[in-house]
Amino acid sequence: MHRYFTNQRHEALRRRVRDFAESEVRPRIAEMEAARTVCHDLSRLIARQGWIGATVHRAYGGMGAGHLAKTVIIEELSRVSGAMGAMVQASQLGAAKIIHFGSAEQKKTWLPAIATGACLPTIAVTEPQSGGQVLGMTGTAIRDGDDYVLNGRKIYVGNSHVGDLHGVVMRTGKGSSGLSAFLVEADRPGVRAGAQRPAMGLHGFGFGELFFDNCRVPAANLLGREGDGLAVAYSSSVLYGRPNLTAVSLGIHQAVLDETSRFCTERERYGKPLANLGNIKIKLGRIQSRLLLARLAAYHAVHLLDRGLPCDAELMNAKLVNVESALESARDAMDIHAACGLFTDRPVERYLRDAHHIFAPAGTSDIQLLRLGELALGAPKGEWSSRLSDVVRTEAAENPDEGAAPARLPRERTELQPTG
Repeated sequence: MHRYFTNQRHEALRRRVRDFAESEVRPRIAEMEAARTVCHDLSRLIARQGWIGATVHRAYGGMGAGHLAKTVIIEELSRVSGAMGAMVQASQLGAAKIIHFGSAEQKKTWLPAIATGACLPTIAVTEPQSGGQVLGMTGTAIRDGDDYVLNGRKIYVGNSHVGDLHGVVMRTGKGSSGLSAFLVEADRPGVRAGAQRPAMGLHGFGFGELFFDNCRVPAANLLGREGDGLAVAYSSSVLYGRPNLTAVSLGIHQAVLDETSRFCTERERYGKPLANLGNIKIKLGRIQSRLLLARLAAYHAVHLLDRGLPCDAELMNAKLVNVESALESARDAMDIHAACGLFTDRPVERYLRDAHHIFAPAGTSDIQLLRLGELALGAPKGEWSSRLSDVVRTEAAENPDEGAAPARLPRERTELQPTG
């Protein structure tokens, strides 16, 4: 796989992230599992490595390394801790809105801080009553002089309790053109995070609620123009959310294979390693096969994205394939472990729990299949990746070994419909 898509710089980055994950993250897993709350200090330590800025242009202090490098970073962290992989992917998703829609001043203010880890950004879109249907949101932003006043409630916000800068989409009018996005500092009056709720998995990562109660935000904090909120939400979800979550699933999947292979080698039955049994080898073979296909789908999609080629379908498919195959392999691993897998002294049950958390964000598997079906019928809802193609292709040609940093989306009004 590495022969086809990654170069020496990608593999050097992989080794660096893997070494860090083994030395700094793995020793904290037991603590995170026991606490089941956001791990602030480890999140900050990871951010200071500069990896949140994987796709931030070098002019702003970022890595400028592109989406494939971003995938490698998230994958390697998730191989050790799905929670910390999720933390990084959520912050990188939060950076996307500024990369694509930020003004020159907003980029100059926030991207260097994100690149150095001084600022952890989030994106807050989902509401309790509307779920994944963005157009159903009711939270409001009302213009009042030089400010907007925000009121509403957002749920399932990645890094809700550790984030410094929230990208918030609120309703400023009616219909699809009545959504707008704002940069809201976490310490701004009128913003508060809800109580942390224990979740099934991803212990150490926070994805909770944010409340906005007459929160006054300067008009200068508007991302793009009024009415760009739908574009902010969906471009971020398609171009960052889906590949990022794909990478988390991929890392968990690799961990499932590593741990299960080790268990089969160490565990004995009838005086011989469990791995000697034919049915066990078949199950391991299925896990290995799924992983090879999943990585191919993941790397191919972001390889196209880095080169500015239309790839919305590939991004959808990569998320679908990786989530479903990771869950199937985790269940196979539990079968192989049998009763041993039910105890927390082995991590396989954690992998199963964590893998379930990647299913819903950026669209469930049914959503991906629905959109892929519409594509097959010649009625796609739009192609976000193609809107970057000309600029990104130019940057990729100038920096062939680095990959391309994402460019700002065109400013024309979009008529694209929600993509889930």
